[in-house]
Amino acid sequence: MNRQNLSDAALVVLGHGTTQNENSATPVYQHAAELRRRGIFAEVREAFWKQEPQLKLVLTTISAPRMFIVPLFMSEGYFSGDIIPRELGFPPGQSTIHHPPSTLHYCRPIGTHPGMTNVLLARASEVVEQFPFPRAPRSKDTTLFVAGHGTERSANSRKAIQRQAELIRALDLYASVHAIYLEEEPRIASCYTLALTRNIVLVPFFVSDGLHTQEDIPVQLGEPERVVKQRLAAGQPTWRNPTERNGKLVWYAPAVGTAAGIADVIIDLVQEMGR
Repeated sequence: MNRQNLSDAALVVLGHGTTQNENSATPVYQHAAELRRRGIFAEVREAFWKQEPQLKLVLTTISAPRMFIVPLFMSEGYFSGDIIPRELGFPPGQSTIHHPPSTLHYCRPIGTHPGMTNVLLARASEVVEQFPFPRAPRSKDTTLFVAGHGTERSANSRKAIQRQAELIRALDLYASVHAIYLEEEPRIASCYTLALTRNIVLVPFFVSDGLHTQEDIPVQLGEPERVVKQRLAAGQPTWRNPTERNGKLVWYAPAVGTAAGIADVIIDLVQEMGR
């Protein structure tokens, strides 16, 4: 497959952004810095929808003939699939527009890329290898959970998570694989009844180690909210791997969006759009 030359193109790594948790912006800066280091693009910029620097302002400061926006989102949901492209002037179903002096391309969210399966599997194996107490369980003796946000506002929100669970289930690596959600059924706490094995590995299919992954999920897994907040204030992990809860031994991995392999996913999405 021919790879296009991107030396005349600008890349905008787009995050949702929030003023509630500073860690949510970290992956955007992390992956943008790595892609700048590689020297593939004429320019690599960070932008956000809900915090500074805001996307619309960033776009006005770029003069490259081609611009690619890659949403650091996990699904084609409410914001990445509806709100943002509409606000930027993309007609429904269209991903390329003229944005003088540039041609502007709006890429798919990173969570829809096939390479995310390998990123997710690496996260699952890494957390068990890093914390093998009392010993690292075999994957065949383990139930894997892919944890997503879920929302009633967009049916697409859960599709990427369900798809990952299906793909990994087909590989027959784990005893079973399930998708669970913060705001939809089956909920995070369902892992204890869904798992038929003693060992559970839960991987958050989220962009960052922010509010949801550091606080909401550990609390839904059964960690007292007071303990979670104390650990967070002390700069400690809010979940200790592995923790025994409800007769299960639970390993909880970092968010997939902080993995180093995301930089390659971003490049592939740009290449896909530019062909």
